[in-house]
Amino acid sequence: MMATAAGAATVALLLTACTGADEPEAASSAEFNAEGLPIVDTPVSLTFSGQKAPLAPDYSTMELVQQWQKDTNVDITWENLPDSVYQEKKNLLLASGDLPDAFYNTGFTAADITTYGSNGTLVPLEDLIAKYAPNLQKIFEERPQIKAAVTSSDGHIYTLPAAEELGIGAVPFFLSINKKWLDELGLPVPTTLTEFQSALEAFRDKDPNGNGKADEIPLSFINNWWCADIGDVMAAMGGMPDNPQHRIVRDGEVIYTAAQPEYAKAIETLHDWYSTGLIDAESLTQDDKTYLAKGKTTDETLGAYVWWETEEVVGPDRAADYVLVPALSGVGGRLVGHSNGSDYAAGAFAITRTNEYPEITMRWVDRLYDPVMSAQVSWGPIGTTLEENADGVLVQKELPADVSAGELRQKVAPGGPHVTLKEDFETVVAPEPRASQRVADLEKLYLPWAEKEFYPNVPFSDEETQEIAAIETEVTALVNAKRAQWIANGGIEQDWDGYVDQLSSLGLDRMVELYQQAYDRYQDNA
Repeated sequence: MMATAAGAATVALLLTACTGADEPEAASSAEFNAEGLPIVDTPVSLTFSGQKAPLAPDYSTMELVQQWQKDTNVDITWENLPDSVYQEKKNLLLASGDLPDAFYNTGFTAADITTYGSNGTLVPLEDLIAKYAPNLQKIFEERPQIKAAVTSSDGHIYTLPAAEELGIGAVPFFLSINKKWLDELGLPVPTTLTEFQSALEAFRDKDPNGNGKADEIPLSFINNWWCADIGDVMAAMGGMPDNPQHRIVRDGEVIYTAAQPEYAKAIETLHDWYSTGLIDAESLTQDDKTYLAKGKTTDETLGAYVWWETEEVVGPDRAADYVLVPALSGVGGRLVGHSNGSDYAAGAFAITRTNEYPEITMRWVDRLYDPVMSAQVSWGPIGTTLEENADGVLVQKELPADVSAGELRQKVAPGGPHVTLKEDFETVVAPEPRASQRVADLEKLYLPWAEKEFYPNVPFSDEETQEIAAIETEVTALVNAKRAQWIANGGIEQDWDGYVDQLSSLGLDRMVELYQQAYDRYQDNA
């Protein structure tokens, strides 16, 4: 099969002794087309690992992924797993050296990127990008900040970006409540912590689903989950929000929330709620599949929950029963947290040292950064979830009956390497209706009361990364174990001083100092 671009150059990829150390190294012979499609005339096989959405099928069965194989002649063996399973496998793969050719949806932390980039597990990509990734190179030219987000402190790029310039992740914890139950009980939508507690008590005691059983779940969440944690309710309880990193910024100062008295006050109140049956006992241990099933029981049993899309939790048939709870007024007034990071994320894709076809792999992934393809990577294939409107802009197709947009997206869109810029949302793909609604909800209910500062995606030196990792692993293990223990069993008042001393002995002050150092350097260079 011939390349479709008229000027396609066909080159033999041969390992040679004279390959420069700073040049992309070709490690195999294959008929490689530097432009156009297919990428190779003779099929090439690669193995990818990484994480995938909980409802995603085997990627090889996805319509879009199958089309990629036909277009490129690159045959991928997909070993992507749900996040709860993948994280352990990722660590084993990286530690053992039994590496895939690439990681797709890598799930890498900043420490992973620095560590495995500097030790040669991940190959530097900047030269490959310059030669074989015109789509990505164009994005870097138009948005230098995206390039900065994926550039490590040593100047190399080890992973590729994912970005959607909508700002919908600024506040991740959307708190919803069963408005149908509130109406039946004659209660308002809560605007204060006291009103919210009263609503939960009524859900517990007054059988709002009317089935004669005490099966109502007043409040459920997923402990330390990025979009399902209770961190913003904690802001009302104690005066400081929490997040899975336990890290916020105020007045330029990096603060570790889980060592602050405001945190202790909030945990004490959460224990009171837990011990009196206001909090789902499984909130401290459940995974996302268990959690998302609770809104879809035969009898409606879920009172309030934290998640950023109603239909994913309760299904389209019950979505109208729920409304968002605004930023609650509590001990410090109205306050919610601001997520760390930004619209620009590193870690969407990485090539490993065992990959014999780095040029082919870079050409393959660069196709995903074409604006139209990026839209499909993120929202699903044209004809299945997307269609062109009269202006030639991709819009969401009408959903099948009884299917939520979030669930469908997980099943047909692989996610991963993609960039949709602000202007692309005007000329290439319209925001999903739910995304537009989310922006409106953020602006009305949360952003006016959100923390003004946050910890951005800052690059760390290898030395900083190693020192932080050595401290943070033990600190996080202690903090998260104690958080769950105290919510369930109480005792934070008696344990607090010893706990703070233990954090100090583990190096918390030094860890915060390192985060502050990197943050200050980032601000100086911004």
